[in-house]
Amino acid sequence: MGDPAVTGARAPGGARRTGRGGRGRGWLFLLPAVAVYLAFTVYPAVSTLQFSFLEWDGVAPPAWAGLDNFARVAAEPMLGRAVLNALVLIVFFTVLPILLGLLMTALLAGGVRRGTAFYRVVFFLPQVLPLVVVGTTWRWMYSDDGMVNQAFALAGLDHLTRAWLGDERFALAALGVVGTWIMSGLCMMLFMSGAQRVDPALHEAAAIDGAGPARRFLSITLPGLRREVSIAGVITTIAALASFDLVFVTTNGGPAGATNVPGLLVYRLAFNEGDIGAAGALAVVLTVLVVVFVGGIRLLAKEDA
Repeated sequence: MGDPAVTGARAPGGARRTGRGGRGRGWLFLLPAVAVYLAFTVYPAVSTLQFSFLEWDGVAPPAWAGLDNFARVAAEPMLGRAVLNALVLIVFFTVLPILLGLLMTALLAGGVRRGTAFYRVVFFLPQVLPLVVVGTTWRWMYSDDGMVNQAFALAGLDHLTRAWLGDERFALAALGVVGTWIMSGLCMMLFMSGAQRVDPALHEAAAIDGAGPARRFLSITLPGLRREVSIAGVITTIAALASFDLVFVTTNGGPAGATNVPGLLVYRLAFNEGDIGAAGALAVVLTVLVVVFVGGIRLLAKEDA
């Protein structure tokens, strides 16, 4: 006899058993995840878009504002500067970590063999540390008597010592260095996993032809890391544009707004100033920036593929 689910035979008790019924009800298992996604992702996103067109303090009845909130985002220097600061952070959170990740991958995958696992753990450690802890530690390191200034003093470069996070000229760059330190290990781990997919026979053939380690990495390993570079670019760009906790802990947007970022201003506008409309408009602008940059990265990676 065949399987009742396939032949349509009746099960004991006379009921016909089919394989389609179980598969047809499989979507029921997705309902909890879909409900959570709709409640905590889709609904807040739609509500934010709705709030961006309103003038509302969170208590009084809202009034229709149209595009006025978006005009404020474009016109007010503080909001515009926050967007520019987020774009600058892309250099530190994305460009530099990808370059450093490629460099570390070239060293670990090409020449270093002993202690590779140790180096991976050390470089990836910033990813597993809470950003509150990271921000507090670096704030101490950047202080007047912190490790950064002590290192400059020991090197005889006392003229370079300063309160890095309190200097309007250097605060954003100092904050960006923290982002570079955090993201470089993540990029390295992605690139190391991609480098292991490259056929070793290609390296052997190139070595026989006289290619050195640097040439083999540039000509063989690097082209094979296109997908990993794209993924790293997407993750780090989102981290740069949506940064909040690190800025909040280290500088809180200071000095004089030099490190303000959209995520921090959205929080202030909504919860400190009660300007829900402007906060929603800035959040929508931030979302559009993320989509544009991420889409551009994926498009470039697709064209190069």
